[in-house]
Amino acid sequence: MSKKLIPNVVTVLNMVFGIAALWYTMEGYYKQAAVAILIAMVMDTIDGRLARRWHVSSEFGKELDSLADLISFGVAPALLLYSSVLYLLGGGGLIVAIVFALCGAVRLARFNVLNIKTYFVGLPITVAGPLVAVTVLLSNILPLYFYPVFSFLLSYLMVSNIRMPKL
Repeated sequence: MSKKLIPNVVTVLNMVFGIAALWYTMEGYYKQAAVAILIAMVMDTIDGRLARRWHVSSEFGKELDSLADLISFGVAPALLLYSSVLYLLGGGGLIVAIVFALCGAVRLARFNVLNIKTYFVGLPITVAGPLVAVTVLLSNILPLYFYPVFSFLLSYLMVSNIRMPKL
């Protein structure tokens, strides 16, 4: 397999784990869904590092990565959050989940357009989504009111103009 393809294959694995998280959520396996999101995070970390190390970054890879990130760190965590906890709040819980996914999409679009190399503008969706997954893993100890507040905070931070360092 060509070195040029390997980072994109890893990006597709990110997407596979995001889709798996959606399936697990729909089947009621919330812990497995959260773990799938966390594995997707690992794949997302690996794909970018490989592309940069091997100097095979491409516009195609960048777009594929954003699509994978929207699934794995926007839609999957939003559905997981709603299905596991926020459903208890009815329509309000659904709104919280939708706002999270929409802010994640806006964050990704802005990231692709700005193309800033030295810092992030707003909280990366690749941080916000896994944080949601971790809170679902802790749902037996966190109170219900925590989830909408935390989700709105993450949503705001994703679309904010706050500069965050790239690690």
